[in-house]
Amino acid sequence: MKFIKLDQTQKFKNSNLCIATEYDFGDKEIDIATAEINGIYPEKGYCVNTEVKEMILVLDGVGILQTEKETISFKQGDAILIDKGEKYFWNAHCKVAMSCTPAWYPEQHKIVD
Repeated sequence: MKFIKLDQTQKFKNSNLCIATEYDFGDKEIDIATAEINGIYPEKGYCVNTEVKEMILVLDGVGILQTEKETISFKQGDAILIDKGEKYFWNAHCKVAMSCTPAWYPEQHKIVD
């Protein structure tokens, strides 16, 4: 078993509107983080994770997640699965928990048109 306390996490900003807290277990197969999204992220275009699937649980708040194919409205308690390579953007005021498989790393997260 591995255990991480909140004071052992690392915060990082994807932008001023998207701030994440990473729980780094050092496991390359899976990870988990929380993120607070307050507005449109990314500000232009879409983001895409080129190597990972993201399982998202909405902890608090509401929003819209837009892909190239569909738009969903979500609220607290909803869950979302984003496939590897799927382009999306947020228009939200929410806090989410995100687990990625394989584990997320910054170089595979891209902003695209």
